[in-house]
Amino acid sequence: MLSSPRTPAQKRQDLRALLAPGAAAPFPGAFTPLSAKLVEEKGFPGVYVSGAVIANELGLPDIGLTTLSEVASRGAQIARATDLPCLIDADTGFGEPMNIARTIQELEDAGLAGCHIEDQVNPKRCGHLDGKTMVDLDTATRRIRAAADGRRDPSFLVMARTDLRAAEGLPAAIERMKALVDAGAEAIFPEALADLGEFEQVCAALDVPVLANMTEFGKSQLFTREQLASAGVAMVIYPVTLLRAAMGAAERVLETILETGSQESRVPEMLTRARLYELVDYGSYSRFDTSVFDFEIPEAHRTDTDRTAAHLPPETPPSTKE
Repeated sequence: MLSSPRTPAQKRQDLRALLAPGAAAPFPGAFTPLSAKLVEEKGFPGVYVSGAVIANELGLPDIGLTTLSEVASRGAQIARATDLPCLIDADTGFGEPMNIARTIQELEDAGLAGCHIEDQVNPKRCGHLDGKTMVDLDTATRRIRAAADGRRDPSFLVMARTDLRAAEGLPAAIERMKALVDAGAEAIFPEALADLGEFEQVCAALDVPVLANMTEFGKSQLFTREQLASAGVAMVIYPVTLLRAAMGAAERVLETILETGSQESRVPEMLTRARLYELVDYGSYSRFDTSVFDFEIPEAHRTDTDRTAAHLPPETPPSTKE
């Protein structure tokens, strides 16, 4: 109720325990606190918070326009809502080394379990677009060193992302990954690898956990968890999947309302009222304070699914007696 009973320190230990080579632990991207609750309920081990999703939800492209305060605030809202560890995208760190140290501390205060910082120039662009420009090796390593040194909680995970594969090829990218590990990165996010063999090469070359980004419409094939596990991947993120699914559904229902004048044909596809109440745990609030939740769903508006989710007996047919 209200927030997760697990402390940020506990969640950070949970994240570290998940990052075993070959585990391919799946982290769906939550775009709201409510979607994070759904990720947890379905049994996933962790939550990813995408910088692209935060920007897109603000109606902005993913080109470095979001601020640290916006990212930390959204990250805090999502982390508060779930017992799962949350890994957040910190883009290029929001400034120079001193700014990056502050970024880490703000994300610690927000209750996140870890973050990744990338080696693009600022303003950055989506990792699966062409025309990216990388900073030099010295700048990239100083970013990671500042992040590692800026931590107050040594359990907060500092991950380095590199986009160098697209710009200079895999061998150069692997050499940079090794340098980032030497600078303090405890895990590596190699963006936009071409095939499964490249994941295998990266995992074999590094002594730290490796993340695979399975984003739709990108440069990497959508490999299964089993395939990525066999390559040695420790974590798999699905950063924009839930947002794309939700916005696709929203677009379809809006079109239906325009075309037919009603949303009725789309209602079977929607989350029911009872299911929504279950996700936000109305019952706990009711037990805590009956003045908060002291009503029942009217029978006229309750579906069969609602009754099942609310643990109610089947509806009794109306009596034929006058």
